[in-house]
Amino acid sequence: MKNLVELYCDVDDFCKIFIPQWQKQLLEDGTKKRQRTGQMTTSEVMTIVVGFHMSHYRDFKNYYLGHVSAFYKDAFPNLLSYTRFLAVMPRIIAPMCAYFSTLKGKPTGIEFIDSTSIKVCHNIRIPRHKTFKGVAQRGKGTMGWFYGFKLHLVVNHLGEIVAAKVTSGNVHDTQPVSELAEHLPDKLYGDKGYLSKALAADLFDKGVTLITTVRKNMKAKAMSLWDRAMLSKRFIIETINDQLKNISFIEHSRHRSVNGFMLNLLAGLVAYCLKKDKPSLNISDVELNSVVVA
Repeated sequence: MKNLVELYCDVDDFCKIFIPQWQKQLLEDGTKKRQRTGQMTTSEVMTIVVGFHMSHYRDFKNYYLGHVSAFYKDAFPNLLSYTRFLAVMPRIIAPMCAYFSTLKGKPTGIEFIDSTSIKVCHNIRIPRHKTFKGVAQRGKGTMGWFYGFKLHLVVNHLGEIVAAKVTSGNVHDTQPVSELAEHLPDKLYGDKGYLSKALAADLFDKGVTLITTVRKNMKAKAMSLWDRAMLSKRFIIETINDQLKNISFIEHSRHRSVNGFMLNLLAGLVAYCLKKDKPSLNISDVELNSVVVA
């Protein structure tokens, strides 16, 4: 885990390159606007937000007031009040999204796909939930019905996130696969939720072989021993989903805006990408090359 000083150096190096290029591409309406710099830089705000998801705190207010304000006051001399910091947080959504894009892993030829639910409230509170009204939807996963969104992930055998997409909770798992697998080089492993002849044919045309398990009432597929072994290793992406929820803390029910939800999710994904010890499969280079060549 990186401390805030190491994290700040990484984020600041990124912002020095990204922010000037981003500002050049922003659309203008012709009116003159003051370009006032905030008391805290974009790098500082991003560092604190990501640092929360790398800490053991489960509540951002306690993290900000009890940890950052108490121990890092000298590192952030222009530290804002808690309420003012919440007001400036939405400004870093675009930089955070770009930063996450730079941290994603590269396809290795052995990728796994899965989705996980992102609940925004308890089921009994759905009728009176207003924050995500018209945006979140009811969906059903392995743990039953939920109200919120789905996070669709593609990861490689090294435990690195290769692609990610957020949809409403009622979107079928197969719908975003074509987009997520756009630049994959070889095989993509998924569970029986991704069974679809049309999807498999579409991916095959793009050079991607979709390999899935089958339902109990279906005949067993003919596949190589290697593919069977890789299907049995799908726990890697389930472990990653578990870490995203319980360590990077991408899911909670206290959101007050869609912007807050997106920033919380992005910062959690960034925090995971910066982890040194990720879940991975012990596959040698010789084994990997033999599979890719085959």
